[in-house]
Amino acid sequence: MSRIIIETDRLIIREFNLNDAAAVLHFNAPEEVNRYTGDSGMCECLQDAEAIIRDIWLVEYGKFGFGRWAVVLKETGKVIGFCGFKNETRIGAVDIGYRFHPDHWGKGYATESNMACVDYARQEMKLDRVVGDAVAENQASINVLLKLGMSFEKQYLEDQFTVNRYQMFLKSGKSPR
Repeated sequence: MSRIIIETDRLIIREFNLNDAAAVLHFNAPEEVNRYTGDSGMCECLQDAEAIIRDIWLVEYGKFGFGRWAVVLKETGKVIGFCGFKNETRIGAVDIGYRFHPDHWGKGYATESNMACVDYARQEMKLDRVVGDAVAENQASINVLLKLGMSFEKQYLEDQFTVNRYQMFLKSGKSPR
């Protein structure tokens, strides 16, 4: 059984396990999901999904106590995407991120799940600052970061993308809502 991190009215946010590989493949498969991530081609078969869970997320849970978490729709019990944090050692910060199958876009799940993650981080984690990166063209993702209460920090180029970085300080006592 995977450890449950937090619940919302509609969602269960929990750690991934290897039984989630088919769901991970499903929400990563559509081309439009990875349009702005730089992850295109990284999850093309069940073995790729298993490797992501085993070699990245499970390792991060053990090393940092957090990582990307499964977002489960309470209504169906199905994993519909991920949310949560990643320790981005290359930039010296913790990143908040989300990814959902397009069938679940526009329903508020990214905002709902990540607001719950921010609340959880304020109460349970020793994080002072969280960043969120979004390709400048990805207005939907930028809107989520702004709804979380993040503020623009800077813009930079990475690979073929212009990326906006947003940040939030968690110890201010201010709720993201």
